Amino acid sequence: MREKLLAALRQYWGYEGFREMQYEIISSVLSGKDTLALMPTGGGKSITYQLPTLVSEGLCIVITPLIALMKDQVDGLRARGIQAVAIHSGLSRKKIDRLLDNCVYGDIKFLYVSPERLNSDIFQLRVRRMNLSLIAVDEAHCISQWGYDFRPAYLHIARLRELQPDVTVLALTASATDRVADDIMAQLKFDRKRVLRSSFARPNLSYVVRKVDDKEEQLLRIIGGVAGSGIVYVRKRNTAEQLAEFLQQQGISASYYHGGLPAEERSIRQDEWVEGKVRVMVATNAFGMGIDKSDVRFVVHYTLCDNMESYYQEAGRAGRDGKRSYATLLVSAEDYRAVGRRLDSSFPPIDVVKQIYNELCSFLMIAIGDGKGHKYIFNIHDFCAKYHYFPTVVLGAIDLLERNEYLTYVEVAENPARVIFRVGRDDLYNIDVSKRTELVMLTILRFYSGVFTEFRAIDEMEIASAAKLHPVEVRESLKELWIRQIIRYVPANSSPMICMNEERLPPADLYIAPKTYSERKAQMMARFDTMIEYADNNSQCRSVVIQRYFGDTSAEPCGCCDICLAKKRGVESADIEREVEKILVKGNSTLRDIAHAIQLPPQKISAALSKMAESGAITISDAGDVALVADRGSEK
Repeated sequence: MREKLLAALRQYWGYEGFREMQYEIISSVLSGKDTLALMPTGGGKSITYQLPTLVSEGLCIVITPLIALMKDQVDGLRARGIQAVAIHSGLSRKKIDRLLDNCVYGDIKFLYVSPERLNSDIFQLRVRRMNLSLIAVDEAHCISQWGYDFRPAYLHIARLRELQPDVTVLALTASATDRVADDIMAQLKFDRKRVLRSSFARPNLSYVVRKVDDKEEQLLRIIGGVAGSGIVYVRKRNTAEQLAEFLQQQGISASYYHGGLPAEERSIRQDEWVEGKVRVMVATNAFGMGIDKSDVRFVVHYTLCDNMESYYQEAGRAGRDGKRSYATLLVSAEDYRAVGRRLDSSFPPIDVVKQIYNELCSFLMIAIGDGKGHKYIFNIHDFCAKYHYFPTVVLGAIDLLERNEYLTYVEVAENPARVIFRVGRDDLYNIDVSKRTELVMLTILRFYSGVFTEFRAIDEMEIASAAKLHPVEVRESLKELWIRQIIRYVPANSSPMICMNEERLPPADLYIAPKTYSERKAQMMARFDTMIEYADNNSQCRSVVIQRYFGDTSAEPCGCCDICLAKKRGVESADIEREVEKILVKGNSTLRDIAHAIQLPPQKISAALSKMAESGAITISDAGDVALVADRGSEK
């Protein structure tokens, strides 16, 4: 089997061997064992489910929350001649129906799907009939209430196990403590605990913490001192924009990225950075997941992270090619207070949560007893302006409502184009339009029912294919019909979305479970305390601190973080001082003779001699003669 796997690895990816733990994970999966794989960012997680699927009968369902990652993975597999499809919120129901049919009856090997899709009837009916070989759960920490990025939609994955009880599950994550790992396995109904853990050490990654008042100046030093591309992580969208502009003014090729940008613009900015057209990307944490760029030389956290999990994952995007890279955390005194305030606002009082829920439903025009199963575009800035809230308080309340399964908040939902005809069917025969536009109208009428009575989602690519037109021509025809008031047309877009899981309740009937409030608040505060300890630490190797946080008690010092380098410099200096003393005890010497005798880099010898002279241990004349001060020497 190992030879068969290596042959497939060479054929499809061109690799000659496995990375650490890949073969062990693949072997576990092929033997039918439910497996939790803990692998660092850039460790090659996708191979661990793609390779066993290729050498097995049937298809693999891959559950991931990131639409961009789905598209990248599907494009990559197709480029290798492997059949793969993705189902997400940006597709019409008709296209989803057809893709699922292909998974049942066709030769599809990989079906990528967002967790929100798992609970739909159309999906569950098809899953029963699929020949599944594996269920792969990416970002598996999202299923745990104790994880730093819990997503309630992940809880629907357990339903897949009921529909296909004999199919093996592979759960993958780059960041899980022992408590989170246990919860992942329980939520996914593992037959027994089985964790395969690769090392979280990154020998080529130098972790650095800088406590500074002027972060802009420090950032310029880092960018000027390290060649190659990099990422600068910030907390707020406006900070990303302002800092990118500042770097541009300093002559640095920089851009910014955050969730508030249109999907197409995000894609363009990301591609420019990946292709090297832009050197530095200033971004919120919306950037980086699933991006295949191995030569990132530095990642700078401009603001303090809330927890070690997100810091490790984001910092780990540097140096995936194995070459020396740097992960620098910039910290100021204000950071501690800012994160503390942010954590407090993430847990508004229960009565405020109920009030926000009530106002949210009114804002979305949902009546009591209504709304279940419906989706609503939600502009949080308009909501905050209307009801006078800070966004962090609203997002904190929404998170609590989501964890209690009243609603689901999707920060960036890909919404398909929608149309409704404003004229009757018979009136269409009297309308004079171009042949192209007429063809687009006829295709819509043939493919989509109910377009005269309600807004219907349409697939512009599907219409273009059927009408043998370019998608741009389809959109131009739709705009023409819209301008002439023949249809109402909402172009495809990405926007935040609220999905109501339950009907609107009176505020008094709303129940927030204690474990989602007080217990989680205590845990988040503990995580933040761990991050503060990491930033304040000045004695223990930073890599060791990180590895031990994730359960590796055998971690060894990295030798390249700021703490290890400071210790190394201290040891070298002490060693040099002892050698100088040995030379001078025999009699006075010259700087040239000392340098020749010790045979270390001149700058290190010079630094040690300067230190000894400042302390009064030696004297150095203008001519370069060095003498040991007798009383200091005797003391030693």
